[in-house]
Amino acid sequence: MHPVTRYSVRIVSIAACGLSLLAGEHAIGQVLQGEAAIGSWRDDKPGIRRRLTPQDLPAVAKPTYGVAQLVPIPAGARPQVPDGFSVERVPSSLHKPRVIRVAPNGDVFVADSMFGTVHVLRVPAGRAKPEKDVVFAGGLKQPFGIAFYPLGPNPRWVYIANSDGVVRFRYKNGDLKATGKPERVIAGIPWTHHYARDIAFSPDGKRLFLSVGSGSNVALDMFPEPHWTTDPEPRNVDGLADWVKMKPVGAAWDTEELRANVLSFDPNGKDLKIFATGLRNCEGMTIQPVTGRLWCIVNERDELGDNTPFEYATQVVEGGFYGWPWYFIGGHEDPRHAGRRPDLKDKVTVPDVLMQAHSAPLQMVFYPRDSFPGGYKGSAFAAMHGSWNREKRTGYKVVRLLFDASGKPTGEYEDFMTGFVVSDTQVWGRPVGVAVANDGSLFVTEDGNGTIWRVSYQGSASSR
Repeated sequence: MHPVTRYSVRIVSIAACGLSLLAGEHAIGQVLQGEAAIGSWRDDKPGIRRRLTPQDLPAVAKPTYGVAQLVPIPAGARPQVPDGFSVERVPSSLHKPRVIRVAPNGDVFVADSMFGTVHVLRVPAGRAKPEKDVVFAGGLKQPFGIAFYPLGPNPRWVYIANSDGVVRFRYKNGDLKATGKPERVIAGIPWTHHYARDIAFSPDGKRLFLSVGSGSNVALDMFPEPHWTTDPEPRNVDGLADWVKMKPVGAAWDTEELRANVLSFDPNGKDLKIFATGLRNCEGMTIQPVTGRLWCIVNERDELGDNTPFEYATQVVEGGFYGWPWYFIGGHEDPRHAGRRPDLKDKVTVPDVLMQAHSAPLQMVFYPRDSFPGGYKGSAFAAMHGSWNREKRTGYKVVRLLFDASGKPTGEYEDFMTGFVVSDTQVWGRPVGVAVANDGSLFVTEDGNGTIWRVSYQGSASSR
């Protein structure tokens, strides 16, 4: 039996037994695990749960390629969400909406990275149609991450992460357009290859986190040993032994110096520190409200087969090393770097939530409100963009990461918004951004056809 058929049969049998998502409750029944959790887009449906572990990693295989053809939205097509929820399209003037963040006053800020702009949508509570849709700032360089500072109800700045650094604009609640020129806060960030930079502030407001993805797939162009550093100032390095003494565990060098990291600064962009290393491409960052810890959602490396390695979301441990480019998902050695860093094998931090390989998760947000059913509060939503580096489509959806009451991840994630895939070769939507509005609804962007969607819960109050 073909593997995809086998996975489909398992899911159909689960549904036939009544083990489906019930509105206002967690999914009931078996969680797809191991081989059954790998599957393809044909297995996706709101309410389907998966749990993957490091032991489920398939062996490295020959890479396959399957670039999805982007097609116009089919007539009548719309995303699928769980029973009790409704989804509405948000009309906007954006071309390729990507990161979406909500200001304290409820205005929705959206980055249009390819057009160098950040827009503001003023969307009244309970509605999908904006009253205002204006460009807050233009002339930016591939803007992505957006954050407001100081934290709390009355920020004075909006920070925007460009591909080459961070700028900030003076801001007060209700501003629809930047009132002055951008102030460069962080400069000199390498901008090639993975260009998306996200930003977040620590709960005490003392540190600014900046994610910087790798400059390559697996650093095959990096010199075998380091001989030079520019951090904190230019100087010669006498090989790997010298590098290990002066840098954090797992720090890369040469063209990858300060990349595949989460960096940390003070709010004025000074006092650079490397917070964590080996995160191949942390596209999205957020702070978990319950614990106050920083979380990353990470695109792992390509060309090791359809199902290896898994993507992941994880709380980021200060000083942690997550493997890139030498290892992945713990001590699994990348064969392209076999034998080069045995000293790091037992120092790799294993991520918290593993996801299907090449799903390309881009943004995540925790859900802190009470508008959705009770089981949703404290969980996190993540947008999956989908990838070229596999034969069978995965991703192209929004999933929900599950946590217990203490804020600890269970390792499970659940399909929440699906329906963007047309066939094995065609898709109409590529989700990027997720944000929680002040009215408790969820906003989702996708940059395939350039749409924004609002998801609200319509169930009765007794089911919350």
